[in-house]
Amino acid sequence: MTLPEEGALLRIFVGESDRHEGKLLYEWLVVKAKERGLAGATVLRGVMGFGAHSRLHTFKIERLSEDLPVIVEIVDVREKLEAFLEEIEGHVPEGLATLEKAFVRFYRGGTAR
Repeated sequence: MTLPEEGALLRIFVGESDRHEGKLLYEWLVVKAKERGLAGATVLRGVMGFGAHSRLHTFKIERLSEDLPVIVEIVDVREKLEAFLEEIEGHVPEGLATLEKAFVRFYRGGTAR
């Protein structure tokens, strides 16, 4: 698979304990992105954040949160990401999704080991 230089980056912000049909939501999103043939996805765990409810989630020991912020980043072309967003939007009850331009410098796999 190749990607054009002008790609797009989808970021989906959710909580690490959010679920979809019993499965962790961020895992479900990555599996769904792979099933749809998107170029790549990465899950990042935040150490602190807040969202629409203005509740502070933090990793500090004195306020250990069990629902830290998680960001699912997915890269592909804009059209494919918009179609993916339409498919998953109704399955993400809380969170934030952003879509922005991404200039792809390279997209390649390593050599087989």
